[in-house]
Amino acid sequence: MSTDAYDIVVVGGGTAGAFAAASAAQQDLDVVLLERKSEQEAGHIACGDAIKGKSTFPEVIDLDYLREEAFTNQNIQRAQFEVPGGETIEYPFATGSGSIVDRKRYGEVLLEEADRVGAELHFDTVVQDVVQTDDGHVEGVTATRKGERREYPADVVIDAAGALSLLQDKADLAEATFDTNVTHRQFCSAYREIIEVEEPVDFDDAIVFKPTEELGYLWYFPRTPTEINVGLGFQMDQEPMELVDTLRDDIENREEFQNATVTDKLGAALPTRRPYDSGTAPGFIAVGDAAGHVNPTTGGGIPGAAKAGHWAAEVAADAIAAGDVSEASLWEYNHRVLTDFGKRFAAMDLYNIFGTTLTVEDISDVLAALPAQQLIDILGRSGTSSMGLGLKLKTMVQTFGHWGTLYDAYKVNKRASELKAIYDEYPTTPSGFEEWRAKRDGFMEDFYAEFGADPKY
Repeated sequence: MSTDAYDIVVVGGGTAGAFAAASAAQQDLDVVLLERKSEQEAGHIACGDAIKGKSTFPEVIDLDYLREEAFTNQNIQRAQFEVPGGETIEYPFATGSGSIVDRKRYGEVLLEEADRVGAELHFDTVVQDVVQTDDGHVEGVTATRKGERREYPADVVIDAAGALSLLQDKADLAEATFDTNVTHRQFCSAYREIIEVEEPVDFDDAIVFKPTEELGYLWYFPRTPTEINVGLGFQMDQEPMELVDTLRDDIENREEFQNATVTDKLGAALPTRRPYDSGTAPGFIAVGDAAGHVNPTTGGGIPGAAKAGHWAAEVAADAIAAGDVSEASLWEYNHRVLTDFGKRFAAMDLYNIFGTTLTVEDISDVLAALPAQQLIDILGRSGTSSMGLGLKLKTMVQTFGHWGTLYDAYKVNKRASELKAIYDEYPTTPSGFEEWRAKRDGFMEDFYAEFGADPKY
């Protein structure tokens, strides 16, 4: 068995892994990224392709090059929510515009950039086990690369291996704070296709959503006016959905997609849960999907993954320089994540939990009746809380029979703000972790009871 030692081993070549490897290389560390796919297939990942923009990406790679190569549509100005029955609600973006990317080219550029700034890339490398000391300190991984067994010793292993990571199954994390309260029922199963249509669609400046059964939604995201990313998913705590058949039925009923050609298809699982309470163990950090860094209501995970990978490498570099890669030395990573995008994602998860108490008909009826601006307010987006008398009267009539649901949605919004405040108090050291988690868990118990929802965690 051949052996090469590194400062950091990154497992997985997605967004989080690529940014982690690039950031570590920029810190002058010896870093290797292990990717199970071939160099030709690396970057080919099932994704909705929609992102807000590149402004929040860490500047450790050439972001202009990334935009030029992979951002195929940079003029997304609005979101459309299609209610079954024919009505459409429009959500204009308050500031800026979103983008759609060619996910394969995007992934290729990230890996090119990680290589350019000094990271070592090993493709065709399947990680099979985690190397640990008797006291639980992670010291590397073992893998097979092009048929050859290899060991990769490292001061820190960064787990970017995606949803339900193999590394977390192999490692013994019982003595660490690392979050092990994870089951497949907190995840979503998704499927997407890239289709080419004959005529330009009339929503090339929009991302389009449509609710489905099983707390899922269909999406239509235009890479170009004639190339559309179409897909759907469902929560794994609901009844299984025939994803391909459901998507195919909807496409066939849309006039703009007649005679469409499918050019690519992929499936995936992704976390639609709150971020891990702790993504660290001695010598070990989890990032991106491997740590639940995904918006649980939309499945969007690219910006959070980029940040998490960058922060993991920064914190690991400081710990390696200090000669101490204990959990306490890596804890700053948890604090950065949970007090930044982590608290927002945890708050959004409350809407998923609330949604389990409703039917898709309940949700659709309320959405169809409620003016878009008021829906934006209820969901905590920017907007005005004022409503003219005429609109108030119209809304009262249209939403009659759903006032209880609307009031509950308002209460969820209020409770989400309370939960974010708890995450603002996330401890700066592991010593305060259990007390913080007990407070958060107490909040969740009250939330389940208030809305009659089954516990998710």
